[in-house]
Amino acid sequence: MPFDIAVDIGGTFTDLVAFDRSTRAVRYAKSPTTYDNFVSGLFACLGKAELDPAGIELVNHGTTLVINAIVQRRGNRAALVTTRGFRDVLEIARGNRPDPFDLYYRRDAPLIPREWRYEVGERVGTDGSVVAPLDEDDLDAAAAAIATEDIEAVAVSFLNAYANPAHEERAVALLRERLPGVYVCGGVSLCREWYEYERTATAVANAYVGPLVSGYVRLLEDDLAKGGFDGALFMMGSNGGVLSAGRACREPIALVESGPIGGCIGTAAYAEALGLDNAISFDMGGTTAKCALVEAGRFEVNPVYYAGGYVAGFPIKSPVVDIVEVGSGGGSIAWLDTENRLHVGPRSAGSTPGPSCYGRGGTEPTVTDANLLLGRLAPDRFLGGELPLDRSMASESLTAAIARPLGYADADGVTEAADGIVAIAIVAMAGAVRRQTVEHGRDPRDFVLFAYGGAGPLHASALACELAIPTVVVPPEPGNFSATGMMLADARLDSAITFTGDLDEETIAGMRERFEAMEREAEAELRREVDAAQIYFERAAEMRYRGQRHNIRIPMSGFDDVGEIREIFDRDYERRYGHADRRAAAEIQGLHLSSFARMPHPELATFHRPVGPATGAPRTRPVYFGREHGWLQAAVLDRYTLAPGDGAEGPAIVEEYGATTVVWPGDRFEVGLHQELRIQIGESGNGHQERGRN
Repeated sequence: MPFDIAVDIGGTFTDLVAFDRSTRAVRYAKSPTTYDNFVSGLFACLGKAELDPAGIELVNHGTTLVINAIVQRRGNRAALVTTRGFRDVLEIARGNRPDPFDLYYRRDAPLIPREWRYEVGERVGTDGSVVAPLDEDDLDAAAAAIATEDIEAVAVSFLNAYANPAHEERAVALLRERLPGVYVCGGVSLCREWYEYERTATAVANAYVGPLVSGYVRLLEDDLAKGGFDGALFMMGSNGGVLSAGRACREPIALVESGPIGGCIGTAAYAEALGLDNAISFDMGGTTAKCALVEAGRFEVNPVYYAGGYVAGFPIKSPVVDIVEVGSGGGSIAWLDTENRLHVGPRSAGSTPGPSCYGRGGTEPTVTDANLLLGRLAPDRFLGGELPLDRSMASESLTAAIARPLGYADADGVTEAADGIVAIAIVAMAGAVRRQTVEHGRDPRDFVLFAYGGAGPLHASALACELAIPTVVVPPEPGNFSATGMMLADARLDSAITFTGDLDEETIAGMRERFEAMEREAEAELRREVDAAQIYFERAAEMRYRGQRHNIRIPMSGFDDVGEIREIFDRDYERRYGHADRRAAAEIQGLHLSSFARMPHPELATFHRPVGPATGAPRTRPVYFGREHGWLQAAVLDRYTLAPGDGAEGPAIVEEYGATTVVWPGDRFEVGLHQELRIQIGESGNGHQERGRN
């Protein structure tokens, strides 16, 4: 039986979805992430799903390996080779001060220290002309110095290489000859735009994680091959498409946000199928909570990503789905500061040791421990009973670390402390949603909250109430939903070039020619890497009013009339900033092309399990619903016995493998045609914040 599988390695759990091409059945598995060897967690999932690698034809794989290596500074020892006089571009950066009122403001240190940055003679003009030839003696001297430093990777980034990459490409080739076994990459192969600092920072980040990712992909391929796998391996790219394993090794920085992207793809697919114009893709896992907007079936892809945040981090010029992330996951640790103020996260217990209730050695209270003590999780049904939870250990850790220091040592006090932990996590997640909506001129009440992840449905109703969102949708198998989304991904390549000119007929004609050339090149690359019958493109341009510094991206597919383009630009500018100057001259500053190869993937109807008969007597259990309601007897329902059209009033708990959905008093849920749960937030919840604040 041929299978396609998708695997998402998260900070706490590794998730797998497998699709049987013959029977069109789907299997799910979940296993704690194994930090010492991520591949072990993947194979643990294969074992749980009873899958033989020899029967797998396609693997789509997402991982947090790249972003974790950058944030934790656990990448490879890397060097930079650059144009003479530009050794310090990483420190000079943009010369701005994003936080002007912080007297102690400091940027994060560059990934490469100054002593491992080497200068060589060469110069290319902005028109692509050679001002000074590449000094290969300088390059040999740099290679010799690098060889003495136990360097594992080298980034090459020359000034104005975007206009003429000949020097940079020659330097990369020579360094690969001089430094066998060392990972070497060039900035122009990753970014063909004129942003000198951003291009260099991207090349450096790519080199910093290059050997790590290449080694991981080779290990994964070897281990799968030992089991008989001879199919295709793809990696989930940050741009919302899959990349071949070879490209992922050459351009590992394209995986910087590989893990969370699958959920955005899945949200877009379900939003289209369910007729949802606007949806907030909300993913709460074990380590973090993430949100993105899906509007008209599409999610936004940003051309630049800031590792470590815009204020203190550095830019990566690689397209990344616009996601806001906060350190509020099920494993986020609750702690008190020196003033006895309660905080939640961003530090996480991860999978090792995990929350206290896992019984794997964790001693610090987490959001999962709090939910267990509030009755929202069943100790004997977590992960379908695969991972029993210890309520006494959760109570012991929360009492010692939070309740007793705050003077809440009795049972009611422990409940209050647990509820406070969850409330703080809700507020942090609401802040992330507001950053994606309110700060961009959008009203969260106009969106549906599409909740998934192992902990997403557990908190979705309270979060929706905090934001006055009227409807929550929980897809089938939400605990594995990011992997589900990866099953729906197409192959995608993004390319961008610097192209400048006033918005007039001559510029538009030149733009059309450049787009056609970019499409030919992208199509050839896609056909080399994937077996796809259908390839399609989306065009966009960076535009601004003359004299401005910053650009906005405007869609160009199907538009080549000056008047049409100008109208779209003015309209989008006004939507973003509240005004537009229709008399000012407009200009184009860059071209972007997204190229897609349609991949085979299952229909949405295949992702839910068959509905089974209810067994045993109806179940209830006491669940704490904040000070507003206190402890109530909530109906406990098995999601796999609920058919389309079934529903109930809260309070209720809906349990399934990998996730638990909480339906608050006053809310009502109903099962939709795709077996999604639709929760309508009741009148008592709309516009009020009791659930998130109690």
